[in-house]
Amino acid sequence: MTSEFDTKEQAIIPIAAHAAAGEIDQLQASLNAGLDAGLTVNEIKEVLVQLYAYTGFPRSLNALGTFMKVLEERKSKGINDTEGEAGKPIPAGKSSLEIGGANQTKLVGREVKGALFDFAPAIDEYLKAHLFGDIFERGVLSWKQREVATIAALANMQGVNSQLGAHYFISMNNGITPEQLKSFVGLMKKACGDDVAANAEQVLEQALAAAKK
Repeated sequence: MTSEFDTKEQAIIPIAAHAAAGEIDQLQASLNAGLDAGLTVNEIKEVLVQLYAYTGFPRSLNALGTFMKVLEERKSKGINDTEGEAGKPIPAGKSSLEIGGANQTKLVGREVKGALFDFAPAIDEYLKAHLFGDIFERGVLSWKQREVATIAALANMQGVNSQLGAHYFISMNNGITPEQLKSFVGLMKKACGDDVAANAEQVLEQALAAAKK
């Protein structure tokens, strides 16, 4: 099992982390580094669009606006970045809810249900139909790459440790090894500092311990 993320996955981590926290100066640097590392324009767009489901529209819109400026600056310097594959729509004849429900079950490894979703069934429908249907079905990024972006964003947000822990489990169900998650902590330390990394490591230790039971 590999203990390292590939070049693109490593580049996604600081982009998602800084976008989630609204750290614009650091985000600009990470976006330039990501393009230089081989991420396409549409791959980065996809990361920033997906993040709205976890960080809210304001962070996502601000990050996309920052990305526009980065691309303009690079173009003015004669740098022509690769546009890459565009996202695809939901297949004809199938609903977002139907596809999203199946995708969510596959991602998590079991059907997702519980008291919270019984209490607020609308949020269950939105998660299935929009996040796991409309967004996860778009392609461009692999599900593994989408989870890399998700854990990086959650790790640099306060008060969402339960969601971070859940997505560590989902990550391990989608091609990310425990060894890679341990290296993730080091990458978060480099991008966001000691405190963020220490919290990410504590949550990871809890998740790995629970996974052994």
